[in-house]
Amino acid sequence: MNFSIQQYPFDHTLESNIIENHRGFLNWPLVYFLEENKNKEAYIGETTDVLNRLKTHSKIEKKQKLSTVNLILSDKFNKSATLDVESNLIKYISADGMYSLQNGNLGISNHQFYQQKEVYWEQFKNIWCELQSMGIARHSLDYIDNSDLFKYSPYKSLSREQIAGLKMILVCLLDDQAKVSLIEGGAGTGKSILAIFLFKLLKTDLNDFNYSDFDEKDEELFKTLEKVKEKYGDLNMALVIPMASFRKTISNVFKNIKGLSPKMVIGPSEITKQKYDLLIVDEGHRLRRRVNLGSYFGTFDKNSELLGLDKMTTSELDWIQLQSEKSIIFYDQYQSIKPSDATHDSFYTLKQLSSTRNEKLSKQFRVKGGNQYVDFVHQIFDRAYLANQDHRNIGFYDLKMFDDLNVMVEQIHLKERERGLSRMVAGFAWEWVSKNDRSKFDIVIGDTSLQWNSIVTDWVNSPNAINEVGCIHTTQGYDLNYTGVIIGPELDYDFTTNELVVYKENYKDKNGKNSIKDPKVLLDYVINIYKTILLRGIEGTYIYVCNPNLRKYFSQLIPIHQEKDHQKQPLIILDEPNEFTIPFYNLEIAAGNFSDLQSAGEAKYIEVTNLDSSQDYFICKVVGESMNKVIPNGSFCLFKKYTGGSRNGLITLVEGSDIFDSETGGNYTIKKYFSKKATDDDGWHHEEITLKPMSTKPYESIVLRDEETINFKVIGVFEKILCI
Repeated sequence: MNFSIQQYPFDHTLESNIIENHRGFLNWPLVYFLEENKNKEAYIGETTDVLNRLKTHSKIEKKQKLSTVNLILSDKFNKSATLDVESNLIKYISADGMYSLQNGNLGISNHQFYQQKEVYWEQFKNIWCELQSMGIARHSLDYIDNSDLFKYSPYKSLSREQIAGLKMILVCLLDDQAKVSLIEGGAGTGKSILAIFLFKLLKTDLNDFNYSDFDEKDEELFKTLEKVKEKYGDLNMALVIPMASFRKTISNVFKNIKGLSPKMVIGPSEITKQKYDLLIVDEGHRLRRRVNLGSYFGTFDKNSELLGLDKMTTSELDWIQLQSEKSIIFYDQYQSIKPSDATHDSFYTLKQLSSTRNEKLSKQFRVKGGNQYVDFVHQIFDRAYLANQDHRNIGFYDLKMFDDLNVMVEQIHLKERERGLSRMVAGFAWEWVSKNDRSKFDIVIGDTSLQWNSIVTDWVNSPNAINEVGCIHTTQGYDLNYTGVIIGPELDYDFTTNELVVYKENYKDKNGKNSIKDPKVLLDYVINIYKTILLRGIEGTYIYVCNPNLRKYFSQLIPIHQEKDHQKQPLIILDEPNEFTIPFYNLEIAAGNFSDLQSAGEAKYIEVTNLDSSQDYFICKVVGESMNKVIPNGSFCLFKKYTGGSRNGLITLVEGSDIFDSETGGNYTIKKYFSKKATDDDGWHHEEITLKPMSTKPYESIVLRDEETINFKVIGVFEKILCI
């Protein structure tokens, strides 16, 4: 879809500029981006009446600080298209970090679209590339997708059940008889997103909401919010997160959101210092009681006494209720992982009170295997005798068992290079000997030697995380793209009883086991740990199991990774396609004629059993070291045929008469693609294309300018390396 971005001063000249240059867009759907460069503030909106909308903004004191308006225009825009561009622009500009948004976060959720959202997404990628070239956007979309600021942004679209939960919470705030909103939801159901969305919603000025675009359900929500604001004014509130690591991560998110502050994110101990109108609690299942607290015993006792509570029978769940007029608690009983966690009974008792309002979240947002994968994980642990469970109903989720831990570690490193945010995680079945001596290894299995996480706080985002192994305490609450899970020697399977068993001596978390007498209680905690870490990976989960019996049981349910040796198992190339084949173009043969070979139909074919055959894909063998950070020399790579849309920041296979790749001796290359608009000394505008290597070796970028770009062609976009 063709579009343009036109920039004008946001002052008295704006109306005449728009009338003179864009008369056809006066009553046409468009998106606008108001910005102020000095303090880097911005406001994003969409409208079908641009002059009146911008006049309204110019009368609002906050927006009078904004100095420039960018109009995103297209004669192909309809209301659905501009709603989608606006929604995505708000989400990505907020997470990009260059601008602080004045927008409220209500009114961007779940619109009914005229066309499929994939069509709009391709359009948005092109718009984003243009914003990057203008210096308005800093990072690529792929980079932002992996950032915490995007994952936990309060500008996310909410699902229907999240909106229902939000309505219930707002109604609860208006109900003088209601004290607690209890929101139950499993891993990946969006509890943290809803908690942060709600917090931002309650801290936003009503004037910052784009309420003229609300549909009926939004308008109903907005009216309820208005009543809450009228009743409470500026609420004295805090977001309580029990786990220190995750708390630090969300504090960093709050630091970058206008109207929020890191000081608003607190631990349970801090709530004893003052009373609150409202406390929102995320990961409520990790609130503590007086059992196996280690060094925290003294602080717990002091705080309990300060609040006039019996230290032996109270919990931090009681502190929350005592120190707040209202509380909203998000929890999941299946993520309680140690005896110090508030008991399931305490939540059940709270749930039954007449002053408690209850809501349940069930839709899976994190893992691409959806609720089917979540159910599968629960069933293999809770109903261990169901050996006929079929993993194939989890769709294209990348779930594999590994017989060789070294191979699994290599695959996680590969996924880190391809997708980022891929981590090794293990059960707590090894002592942390490297804590005080980094020359020692903690997890030694065969010829594989690994170390636990070197830091505790925000380990997932630490520079050396890919070379270490995290545990439940450093990963709970986080999203990963791929997770490599080591199930340790503390968990096994008994084929005589068809039950899972736990070996207490092999479980090394002292505070997680010392007070437990019943093996079944410890087993429940260990199972909850593995359920939780098996639900971290968005794209896929890889598993290595230490004990042979448990490995045998799991292998009946989960496919085994097959690492094929190219020398021992020669590649079978077919001359004719079938339903399992994908076209194979050998770059070494194609030399400079790849596109000719492709169009002439002279490709060979490779059978790929773990991928749907599709006309959109093809395979190449890639030679050379210029992309070795992502593509090792000699790899067989899956590409998606390029059919248009954004390519900035993507690894692409390109051809051009002005390209010469010294590694292949041909007029094609595989590089990371960037383009921008440039102006020469004479004021002529032209496109500049830069093809960047991603290598451990000193390769130079290929830069194409002016007429060099005329015969330039993008053939395909790199998807992944295939194990063939």
